[in-house]
This record gives sequence, C-alpha cells and structure tokens, in this order.
Amino acid sequence: MLQKRHSLADEPHLIVRSLDVTYGLGTRSGGHAHPWHQLIYASAGVLTVRTGNGAWVLPAGRALWVPAGMAHDVHFVSAARLRTLYLRPELCGPQPEQIGVVTVSPLLSELILRATRQGMLDGRERADAALATLILDEFRQSGAPPFQLPQPRSAEARRAADLIADGDVTGTTALARVAGLGKRTLERRFRDETGMGPAQWRCRRAFLAAVEQLAAGASVKAVAAAAGYASPSAFVAAFRRAFGVTPGRYFTGA
Repeated sequence: MLQKRHSLADEPHLIVRSLDVTYGLGTRSGGHAHPWHQLIYASAGVLTVRTGNGAWVLPAGRALWVPAGMAHDVHFVSAARLRTLYLRPELCGPQPEQIGVVTVSPLLSELILRATRQGMLDGRERADAALATLILDEFRQSGAPPFQLPQPRSAEARRAADLIADGDVTGTTALARVAGLGKRTLERRFRDETGMGPAQWRCRRAFLAAVEQLAAGASVKAVAAAAGYASPSAFVAAFRRAFGVTPGRYFTGA
C-alpha cells in the first residue's frame, strides 16, 4: 500500500503518524521529546530506551509507550528495524500517563505494519479512524513482564546509584558511607524511590546489562560470568525469579 499524500490543510485531522527505519548496532538517538504520544516498537533487533526516571530493554516483540513530552534516548543494542507510531494526544482519548512496556501481539504487529505502510492516519477517513481505534484497543490489552531499571530521585540516592554503576564500591554499608547516608536511610530511600533496595537494584542493573550483552551476541556463559554468577544455570534461574521468564523467553516474547 502506497503512503497517502497530505497537505498542510490536512494536519489538524491527522491522528497517527508513523516511522519505519532500520538502524545499525550502537546507534543512539540522543535525548529528545515529542509533542505526540509514541509507541516505540522494534520489529527486529533489540534496543534500550532511557529517561531521567529509568531504563527499559526492548527485544523484538515488545514495545514501549512513551507519553507526549517525555524526554528519552534510544540506544540500538543490535541492528534493529524500528516501527514507531506517534498518536495525537487530543484526538486519541485518555491514554496512560506513565511510560511502560507492552507485548506486541500478532494482531498489534500487523496493525502497526499497516499504519507504517500508510504513513499517516486521517481521522476524517473511516478506514483510518477504524485502524487507529483497533491499534488503541489492542494496545490497552497488552502487558509484559517488567524489565526496567527505575532511577532514584534524591541526590544522595542518585550518588549511590552512580557508585553502583561504576562498580567501585560494594556492600550497602560502604555504599551508604560514601553517599553520605546511614545504611537504613539509604535502604529506605531506594525502596521509596525505586521500589527496591540497593542490593536488588544492583542485581536488576546487572540483568539489564546482561540482556544488552546477549542482544549484542554474547553467550549466556560469558554474560553469567560477567554478572558474577557461578554458572549459566544459576544466572538463568535468578533471571527467572526476578522477571518470571528465562532470558530466551524474554527475547522471543513467549
């Protein structure tokens, strides 16, 4: 299907725009924001999306809902084909105000493909309006195991997060001392601001890095060793306990 031509006069009636492009390994978009809601979908490959509040890993079969106005940076962990929908907020009805991952069902995948082939959806066109309604209905029914790394908000907790990322300080007691907080205060801050303690946050960060390494072609054995696990089976078991699926199932979306 050929993309429809639109003029400036059509602009107020457009309810969905789309993007279909392939990016190479290591490409970064840089921080940016959009005035429309965005559904970021990699139909092939793996990407990581980071905001000031956290990071999300998206293998093929998963998409990320980014509300209008939210600054984000997309990192293509592997070569990936990106299919993105931009939805006009005032014409699409109430939508989630929080960023979140969704599973792209076979139906939603086909709907996204149809929309990107058309390029734009015009609310005056009955077929376009119906397609937009189907996309939104299928999107609302989607869900996915959480694979995100929330970032703490306070300066002291962010300092601790940076220390964990650098790998220079190990142990919650030492981490709290360097960050300028008591151990219990640091643990409480992390739970209040990220939903997990410092040790769990460290583990979640290691898993996020592991998924990126797997996407880049590293073996489970190498990734498990880099994450500090005694064996690949121990790493897979820990991954499953944390997210409800094995790394392999996470990549396939099964």
